[in-house]
Amino acid sequence: MKKLVEFAYQAHYSVSHEPTFQEKEVWIVFHGYGQLAEFFIRKFLPFDSHERLIIAPEGTNYSYLNGFHGRVGANWMTRHEREVAIENNHRLLDKLMENIFTEFKEIPVIHVLGFSQGAATATRWVSRWSEKVKSLILWAGGFAQDLDLEKVKDVFSETKLIMVLGENDELITPESILKQEELIDMLGKTVQKFSFSGGHELNVEILEKIFNSEV
Repeated sequence: MKKLVEFAYQAHYSVSHEPTFQEKEVWIVFHGYGQLAEFFIRKFLPFDSHERLIIAPEGTNYSYLNGFHGRVGANWMTRHEREVAIENNHRLLDKLMENIFTEFKEIPVIHVLGFSQGAATATRWVSRWSEKVKSLILWAGGFAQDLDLEKVKDVFSETKLIMVLGENDELITPESILKQEELIDMLGKTVQKFSFSGGHELNVEILEKIFNSEV
């Protein structure tokens, strides 16, 4: 008989600087499959400031990227015990942000960016999180397809949605784009879209546009 046991668990995350808890805005950035938060956050360090804290949670599932040795990457879930992984992600993210926001006198403006697999994880979590998110950026990914957006559309009613795709992204298919358009139609919202000539990657120029604009 297969059973579950709950126990205390440690998880990693990275921050752009030691928080002062005087920051006016917080960006929560979700890495993609096979990445680590400590390296993923480096792309965002040019946008760090005393008024902006960037937080990169790390998925708790790890594996070697090639064979049985060498570089290791994290992921948010696999097909195996998927629902358990989703719930674990939610508990991890809830606890992480609870610990950080407890130190603020006032909750800062919150932005969320999800890259690739991290986009689906971000949308699942934001759809049930108690805090309001000002902008949600889905980069090389989109809303989790198992989300019932009709039921959670109120959660995103005041959230600005931005989608970013590389024109040569080999992991994004026309079918997946069509599916995302169908999901977004359920929300009845306008989505701001950016594209660039690269592939399945972050693009500095697009990041600058997003971070330096009033999103």
